[in-house]
Amino acid sequence: MAGGQPRVSVIVPTRNRSALLREALASVDRLRGVDLEIELIVVDNNSTDDTVLVAQQFGAKVVAAERIGAGAARNAGLAAATGDFLAFLDDDDVFLPGHLRPHISYMAEHLDIDAVVGQAVNTDVTGQQHGDAFPQDLPRHGDLFASFLEYCPQLGATVVRNCVRTAVPWFDETLIDPATNLFSTDEDWDWHLRVALHHRVGFVPVPCVLFRHRPLGSDFDLLWRRLPFTKLVYRNNLRRAGHRRPSSAIVARTVFRQHGWYCIQLLDAARCVAAAGDYRHARKARLRAFLVSPPHAVKGLLFRRKLTDLTSLH
Repeated sequence: MAGGQPRVSVIVPTRNRSALLREALASVDRLRGVDLEIELIVVDNNSTDDTVLVAQQFGAKVVAAERIGAGAARNAGLAAATGDFLAFLDDDDVFLPGHLRPHISYMAEHLDIDAVVGQAVNTDVTGQQHGDAFPQDLPRHGDLFASFLEYCPQLGATVVRNCVRTAVPWFDETLIDPATNLFSTDEDWDWHLRVALHHRVGFVPVPCVLFRHRPLGSDFDLLWRRLPFTKLVYRNNLRRAGHRRPSSAIVARTVFRQHGWYCIQLLDAARCVAAAGDYRHARKARLRAFLVSPPHAVKGLLFRRKLTDLTSLH
């Protein structure tokens, strides 16, 4: 950090969403200051709109991703980054004014900490906020692997030292939805788990990012295809954990909660599409909910209320 001024590389993967990208980049740009240098890296995943022009308007370094998928794009950004710290932002999300500086200050005060996670705030597709910032709290001892098995940090709320990219394998580019060959699946959770296995991780209770969700019911097929990847990431990282593997009781509890999260998402999607008159897809979503977790499905149908908890897994 020359002259004591930290330099943060913010990596933004994008594809054909220039209007949203402009909003995302503007939120990063507002964090610049005499005490903080930002290297803005936009990784273009074969866009055909004016993405490159928008990125250049914000002075971003534009990198072309050689492979499709957010994981490949983030890896291209990691290869190009020169900052002391690394941060990420999806092109449909927005940094909040309190981001970056608390993370850097925390790591300056705790030299044994190489990564810091903050809080995210869920929004709908219009940017309307829903619920409180999450997570409410995390253990402060630095070993967050077990916590990350139950909760996937929102990548946009995480900042790591540059050294992390040499100690931890980068984003797994094989975790990609085969039906579309576009959507990466749980590669951010997998990366967080590996970071937590190799490094001590801190937590700052500061809202850092607005995390935009797709309209409820619009992607239940994608949700269904994602479940096997969630199981794969979980199993792979349990194997990597070795002696740090949680007890069988904790493993059973986290798996039950994961399946419950998927089940509840599918039930809410069924209600949404049924309300729109699409009863065939509603039945399909309810059947999948029962296949994922019969206990949660029965409870959800009996109480017939909106049960979605967007913070329980992602």
